[in-house]
Amino acid sequence: MRTLSRIYYVSSRSGSNAGDGTKENPFSTLLAVNSLSLHPGDQVLLERGSVFQGQYLHLSAQGTKEQPILVGAYGEGALPEIAAEGQGIWYQDYGTELDSPAHVREGYVSSAMLLYDCAYITVRDIGISNWAQAMGERYEAAHKMNRTGVAVVAKNRGTLREIHLADLEIRNVNGNVYDKHMNNGGIYFTCLRPDDEEATGIARYEGVSVTRCFVHRVSRWGIAVGYSYRCKEFMKAELEDALFEKYGHKDIKIADNYVKEAGGDGITVMYTLRPLVEHNTVDSCAGEMNDRVYRFPENRGGKVAAGIWPWKCKDALFQYNEATDTRLNQDGMAWDADSGDGTVYQYNYSRLNEGGCVMFCLEEAVHNTFRYNVSCDDLGGTISPSMNPDAYLHHNTFIRRKGVPHVREHMGGGNFTEEENIIEEI
Repeated sequence: MRTLSRIYYVSSRSGSNAGDGTKENPFSTLLAVNSLSLHPGDQVLLERGSVFQGQYLHLSAQGTKEQPILVGAYGEGALPEIAAEGQGIWYQDYGTELDSPAHVREGYVSSAMLLYDCAYITVRDIGISNWAQAMGERYEAAHKMNRTGVAVVAKNRGTLREIHLADLEIRNVNGNVYDKHMNNGGIYFTCLRPDDEEATGIARYEGVSVTRCFVHRVSRWGIAVGYSYRCKEFMKAELEDALFEKYGHKDIKIADNYVKEAGGDGITVMYTLRPLVEHNTVDSCAGEMNDRVYRFPENRGGKVAAGIWPWKCKDALFQYNEATDTRLNQDGMAWDADSGDGTVYQYNYSRLNEGGCVMFCLEEAVHNTFRYNVSCDDLGGTISPSMNPDAYLHHNTFIRRKGVPHVREHMGGGNFTEEENIIEEI
């Protein structure tokens, strides 16, 4: 029986796959790592300064609470880089129709890093890119390959616990602008229908963190956690805790990240009980949600994107975040209290978002509070009540350019309450 954990070293500069993966005789490629069976306590360390061109790291490994698995870096210098260049192709299938027939449920995905049914694992200090230009493939092609920097998938191991991504630099991922819920973009967590759900349990997450990551020039999403095949269980307004205890995610934290130039949405957390999203910055997102790029959707819908927002969460807390320069589209605002129950935005700062400051999106977004936030020169219309039943806005400061309406045109209706807000004109 194997009792001792191992450290595997990988160097593109001095290694050889004929070696044994020790520090003195490191592996040279990620292919050697992909063929390993990792055990609790094992570490995979990539040498700083190494570039793994046209390679990918796909793992399916489980540590334990006492002995988590670590994927990281060693040595000195620049972060090791996985430059997938469109390699690392796998097939994603939710195994069921999604909450809208306009959403694609299956297809091929290229991921520089794939954590498939992994648990008790930490990945940190790695640079990642996945830019590929297949022969004849236009950037806005209708059926372009879905691509990810880091894809995390839950399927056949029930609740996956303690997955932590930290200090990653993810750049240049040219995914598919149309497929919202495939593993597309910088970092994307999803849950697929298990082969035998009765035996393995619901595929879901508990104890996930994404912290201090820099995500730049990716499509479609910046950071998303985590769309679920059990989406139809959540198709109502008020969401009880027991629903998340059975089908949703718990203990999800997204903090201290910087997302710049995502083609669509910046940061989104989904199907989660009391997620914490704080100290993040999104800058110049939604740059592909326009008629110049979003040209061939066919029967797919979704030419909408916002900065930082929840989907079908309960008591989501968004605080100390900053959103700037979100580009105009049907949404285009900094914050979007979308379908969910009890969302709170507090102590956030927004500036120059072309779709405004905040939207409370339609009838299934209930019990939302927007307080102690600052909006400076957001454009288009500061707030979008959007037929919401009960939004509550208090003690915010709205600094508004002359001519910009407080309520965005064609985004009103519903019922909302405003108390003790400061509205200044510049």
